[in-house]
Amino acid sequence: MDAMTLRRRRRETVWLDRQAGDFEAFRALVSKKTDPADWPFAAAVEKNVLIYDGREVRTIARDLEARPELMAEWVEAFSSGPGVIVVKGAIADHAVIDRASEVFNAIVQAEKEKGKAAADHFAKAGANDRIWNSLQKHALADAENFVRYYASDAIAMVSEAWLGRGYQMTAQMNRVNPSGKAQVPHRDYHLGFMSPEQMQSYPGHIHGISPVLTLQGAVAHCDMPVESGPTLLLPYSQAFFEGYLAFGRPEFQAHFAEHHVQLPLEKGDAVFFNPALMHGAGNNVSADIWRMANLLQVSSAFGRAMESIDRDAMCKAVYPALAAARRSGALTAGEIANAIAATAEGYAFPTNLDSDPPLGGLAPKTQNTMMAEALAAGMAPAAFAALVETQADKRRA
Repeated sequence: MDAMTLRRRRRETVWLDRQAGDFEAFRALVSKKTDPADWPFAAAVEKNVLIYDGREVRTIARDLEARPELMAEWVEAFSSGPGVIVVKGAIADHAVIDRASEVFNAIVQAEKEKGKAAADHFAKAGANDRIWNSLQKHALADAENFVRYYASDAIAMVSEAWLGRGYQMTAQMNRVNPSGKAQVPHRDYHLGFMSPEQMQSYPGHIHGISPVLTLQGAVAHCDMPVESGPTLLLPYSQAFFEGYLAFGRPEFQAHFAEHHVQLPLEKGDAVFFNPALMHGAGNNVSADIWRMANLLQVSSAFGRAMESIDRDAMCKAVYPALAAARRSGALTAGEIANAIAATAEGYAFPTNLDSDPPLGGLAPKTQNTMMAEALAAGMAPAAFAALVETQADKRRA
């Protein structure tokens, strides 16, 4: 292989573009059928989705031999299997679910009275009701109910199976009201919350790593017949490597629209899936079902730096030096960008999405971008320091 061909092949492999991913290969992948014989712990297979009995899960949770075997089955289901499982009766006590629903309804009402309208990343703002950080708000509103809710063996075992110990739980309540519209089919956090331009700035191996950093789940807070809009799913799509960039293209969206599956759920059921699975909440065409689910987004403990860094303080200290270097020409624009990258927070999350909502995209503005814009605008150091403090306040829960 000549040097020019080798250089081009490496570039195309590492730096994916909008056209990455062969549609025919995708279509063949998602046409696979789930064989029940491959999944001995599953109680059933419905529409290619693995179904587990919550009562059996709770029994296995106390079996030192069977517990790691079931968890290993789930890992394979999320990686090379259909990518999605349902645990029937993941929370068996409906009184716990109903009390949590009361808490969530009260929070929604209180936030509306304060003028809040929490937007959905992939649906029109105001069409549905959402509580950002329902995890913390639930705990503070009713700690006893919170404890009983998250005592679920199913939630803990699935999270530990995919992410290992030390996982970080977060949650957002979403209620799709009658006539509520479907979400745009998508992949989830991390890369799934980026624009195509942002995705392209991450090398191919990061596209491979992103799905193993988080797990998506949802607990049904009411019975969810299909007409109420339970999540639309495309089994096996999580295994399509180029999917973060490819799934927004018309042919992929059209295939999803024709071939997705949708399962009814009952109160207390939980669905869990690889975040790379192509999915989206469905249309609620019912007249009287307020379809409430508590969306679980569980993150790997490894998604953290080794040291605690006060980047707010660093930004305020470094800004005057960068401004002086820019005025004098001592540093080029590229060199200034390099220094900003070492100083400022370059990622929008975690944040408080109530006070720091996405603006013009799926994520809030990063500290890195804010600093670059302030330099370009010639903002005075004191004004920039005040901006840093304001942004820090917005991020706090």
